[in-house]
Amino acid sequence: MKYTTLKEHHLYNKTFSRGARYSGQYVSVFVLRDYAAKRLKKENPEKKAYNRFGVSVTKRVGGAVQRSRAKRILRAGYRAIEPELKTGYLVVVAPKEGILGIKSTDVERDLRRGFAKLDMFLENKTV
Repeated sequence: MKYTTLKEHHLYNKTFSRGARYSGQYVSVFVLRDYAAKRLKKENPEKKAYNRFGVSVTKRVGGAVQRSRAKRILRAGYRAIEPELKTGYLVVVAPKEGILGIKSTDVERDLRRGFAKLDMFLENKTV
């Protein structure tokens, strides 16, 4: 299922301040229940719930090229895990400074660990 991206700044702020968080070796994961999920499910032509996903990359990661690479790596890692996750949440992922020298499989492993700690998998999956 295709995820929808977060586009509004206030949703990022709300997820950062009120959401559950996990800080791993390469990424920080923030998760918050999406209160608009029921409305969005009704508006969806397939009538399915989904997560709204966002990536927040600071200038500490590097220049524009490095930040874009970090975003691509994070999206690829999330895309691999997304079908196994519960729906109806706001998910924000922020990379740490050491993300540039790694591959998407390492990020996927770190994301799996984070989502397991936050109890986001459909069935209780161990890492």
